[in-house]
Amino acid sequence: MRLLSVLTAVLVVAALYFVVLQRDALLEFAGAGTAEAVAAESASDTPTDVETEESNAVSVVAMRSTANTVDGAVILRGRTEAVRQVDVKAETSGQMISEPARRGAFVDAGDLLCELDPGTRQIILVETEAKLREAMARVPEAEARLAEARARLAEADINDRAASRLGEEGFASTTRVAQATAAVEAARAGVQSANSNLEAAQSGIQAAEAAVAAAKNELSKLEIRAPFAGLLETDAAELGSLLQPGSLCATIIQLDTIKLVGFVPEIMVDRVEVGAMAGARLASGREVVGRVTFLSRSADPTTRTFRVDVEVPNKDLTIRDGQTAEIAIQSDGQTAHLLPQSALTLDDEGHLGVRLVRDNKAEFAEVGVIRDTTEGIWVSGLDNRVDIIVVGQEFVTDGVAVAATYREAQE
Repeated sequence: MRLLSVLTAVLVVAALYFVVLQRDALLEFAGAGTAEAVAAESASDTPTDVETEESNAVSVVAMRSTANTVDGAVILRGRTEAVRQVDVKAETSGQMISEPARRGAFVDAGDLLCELDPGTRQIILVETEAKLREAMARVPEAEARLAEARARLAEADINDRAASRLGEEGFASTTRVAQATAAVEAARAGVQSANSNLEAAQSGIQAAEAAVAAAKNELSKLEIRAPFAGLLETDAAELGSLLQPGSLCATIIQLDTIKLVGFVPEIMVDRVEVGAMAGARLASGREVVGRVTFLSRSADPTTRTFRVDVEVPNKDLTIRDGQTAEIAIQSDGQTAHLLPQSALTLDDEGHLGVRLVRDNKAEFAEVGVIRDTTEGIWVSGLDNRVDIIVVGQEFVTDGVAVAATYREAQE
């Protein structure tokens, strides 16, 4: 206890010594230390330019993407369509006298679909054929009269020359010469008349032949036959029904070849060519292959798209008219990046693009869409290797500093 008291007294005396006798030195020492501490603290609180920029950077998620070559298939949504479909209609009037074929039945080219009651048409044909025979019988008679007229003309011409010679020698009177000349003229008129009769007989034959042909043509219209092999889409006209010219007999479709019909946007129409290979997946899951056979030169005025037809074999008739199909038309391949759809954004002018990370700053790049798939969207217009912001691109603009966290690109 006594030692502790002595030590305390020594410390108190020392403190009083410095406070009283060494006061100036103590204050100077305390001030220098404080200034250094303040300076050190100030120095530590003043950020550098780099530290300031890093502290203001926007955190984003980016992916490093490398371009790949993808096939340039043009993807369309379309439908199947029969290669031919015809409404077979009546060309004349009459009552149905044949049993109707039912829908779904297969018919060959030339098969009977509808037969009409002939009525008086057969009688008309018999009458016109009789008139033709009568007209043909007049021709030999007209030819005989023409030959007779020509013989008379030859005889009259001989008599005229003889009378003229005798008249010149003084052995025939002027009257006889005149009579011979008149006989020649009369014979010539007879020839012309006979020739006209012959031409009239021949015209009668032609008219009769035309009437016979018309009667036969009218009879041929009574049987309405299939123009090509196919399937009946409707029932044929019912037994006993009255058909008029233009009345529907049946509808027939040809499905042994099927058409895939799609509509190409104008920005992609230059990538489609007639003759290009094409494939399609039907709504049922079936996949088929064919070739482009038609590309419209005129755009639809409403949608500004161009019709394209792809013909596909369908020998078993299992593909139906009107099925939904996703069509892929082959075209030249091109380099593109596969990105998540969420990576796309718009700039202030409405251009579609993505935000890139370059030198730790955001930069907008416009892109073109090649294909939309379940794995992502294929875009063109970028460099071969780029860092694309996939999260946070909506919160930055060109030139804004970013702190990117990278994730692996999609395969």
